[in-house]
Amino acid sequence: MKMNEIKGLETKELAEKLETAVANYDQLKLNHAVTPLENPSQIKAARRDIARMKTELRQRELNK
Repeated sequence: MKMNEIKGLETKELAEKLETAVANYDQLKLNHAVTPLENPSQIKAARRDIARMKTELRQRELNK
Protein backbone atom coordinates (compact mmCIF):
# COMPACT_ATOMS: atom_id res chain seq x y z
CA MET A 1 0.00 0.00 0.00
CA LYS A 2 1.42 3.36 -1.02
CA MET A 3 1.50 6.47 1.16
CA ASN A 4 -0.85 8.27 -1.24
CA GLU A 5 -3.45 5.55 -0.74
CA ILE A 6 -2.99 5.65 3.02
CA LYS A 7 -3.35 9.43 3.19
CA GLY A 8 -6.57 9.20 1.15
CA LEU A 9 -8.29 7.03 3.76
CA GLU A 10 -10.27 8.31 6.69
CA THR A 11 -8.87 7.67 10.16
CA LYS A 12 -11.47 5.02 11.01
CA GLU A 13 -10.85 3.14 7.75
CA LEU A 14 -7.11 3.34 8.30
CA ALA A 15 -7.41 1.88 11.79
CA GLU A 16 -9.49 -1.03 10.43
CA LYS A 17 -6.99 -1.69 7.65
CA LEU A 18 -4.19 -1.63 10.21
CA GLU A 19 -5.93 -4.29 12.30
CA THR A 20 -6.38 -6.56 9.29
CA ALA A 21 -2.79 -5.97 8.17
CA VAL A 22 -1.44 -6.94 11.59
CA ALA A 23 -3.57 -10.10 11.60
CA ASN A 24 -2.36 -10.94 8.10
CA TYR A 25 1.26 -10.33 9.12
CA ASP A 26 0.91 -12.63 12.14
CA GLN A 27 -0.60 -15.32 9.92
CA LEU A 28 2.25 -14.97 7.41
CA LYS A 29 4.83 -15.38 10.16
CA LEU A 30 3.07 -18.44 11.52
CA ASN A 31 2.76 -20.04 8.09
CA HIS A 32 6.42 -19.33 7.36
CA ALA A 33 7.47 -20.99 10.62
CA VAL A 34 5.57 -24.16 9.76
CA THR A 35 6.41 -24.38 6.08
CA PRO A 36 8.60 -21.85 4.25
CA LEU A 37 6.70 -19.38 2.12
CA GLU A 38 7.24 -19.33 -1.62
CA ASN A 39 7.93 -15.60 -1.42
CA PRO A 40 9.31 -14.67 2.04
CA SER A 41 9.66 -11.02 1.03
CA GLN A 42 5.88 -10.78 1.64
CA ILE A 43 6.69 -10.65 5.35
CA LYS A 44 8.94 -7.64 4.89
CA ALA A 45 6.40 -5.88 2.69
CA ALA A 46 3.62 -6.48 5.23
CA ARG A 47 5.79 -5.16 8.06
CA ARG A 48 6.56 -2.00 6.09
CA ASP A 49 2.89 -1.45 5.23
CA ILE A 50 2.03 -1.70 8.91
CA ALA A 51 4.73 0.83 9.74
CA ARG A 52 3.39 3.23 7.10
CA MET A 53 -0.12 2.98 8.49
CA LYS A 54 1.03 3.49 12.08
CA THR A 55 3.10 6.49 11.02
CA GLU A 56 0.14 8.12 9.30
CA LEU A 57 -2.15 7.47 12.28
CA ARG A 58 0.42 9.01 14.62
CA GLN A 59 0.81 12.06 12.36
CA ARG A 60 -2.94 12.58 12.37
CA GLU A 61 -3.01 12.25 16.15
CA LEU A 62 -0.29 14.87 16.58
CA ASN A 63 -1.89 17.32 14.14
CA LYS A 64 -5.19 17.51 16.04
